[in-house]
Amino acid sequence: MSTPHNEAARGEIAKCVLMPGDPLRAKYVAEHFLEDAKLVNAVRSAYAYTGSYRGKPVSVMASGMGMPSIGIYSYELYKFYNVESIIRIGSAGAYDKDLKLYDLVLADSAFSRSSYALCQSGDESEIQYPNTSLNARILRAARDLDIPVKTGRIHSGDVFYYEEGQPGIDYYRGEKDCLCVEMESFALFHNAKVLRKKAACLLTISDSLVTHEETTAEERQNAFTSMMKVALEAAVSNE
Repeated sequence: MSTPHNEAARGEIAKCVLMPGDPLRAKYVAEHFLEDAKLVNAVRSAYAYTGSYRGKPVSVMASGMGMPSIGIYSYELYKFYNVESIIRIGSAGAYDKDLKLYDLVLADSAFSRSSYALCQSGDESEIQYPNTSLNARILRAARDLDIPVKTGRIHSGDVFYYEEGQPGIDYYRGEKDCLCVEMESFALFHNAKVLRKKAACLLTISDSLVTHEETTAEERQNAFTSMMKVALEAAVSNE
């Protein structure tokens, strides 16, 4: 079993996968949280590791940046590696003034102007949804760890640098009710829907588009431990 983007053999990827965007964040999770972690994919440096957490198998694999990238990796994991659940663990920019650096946000929906779903399956919906039972596991894990999590709609953007005159915070926060912005979950949720799998997205606020505070690249790679702990506990919990 392999694909053009994943050299892992059959059985080398667990049923539940944590999926950060950054390959170095995947490496950090594997080295600091998983027991007996093994590198099972290094194609295009989209590192994937499989190990165990609390005695149960868990994989962590980088998705890269943007919906086309996570679209490929998540589709292959679901379709060809029999993965049942993917929990995206990513960073986000706050649209809401009450969101502070390092706050956790769990997506209950993802709005996007992207054409990903339309091109992939003819789905014209501008909102995609995570799996409710997987979200419930994440919230339960956060509660058990006494780690606050805010829940709400997020914006999945196709563009990082916008030209003048394009919709901004007033549109995404005011009209579309989005708490923050990232660039992957709309595609992940869509793939899970069409393949009848489970997906969720847990985010750490890395910067604010309101206050213009921001974290460093090293902090984004290494300091999002609360998000990692919550996702790992949810990954090994029962339904």
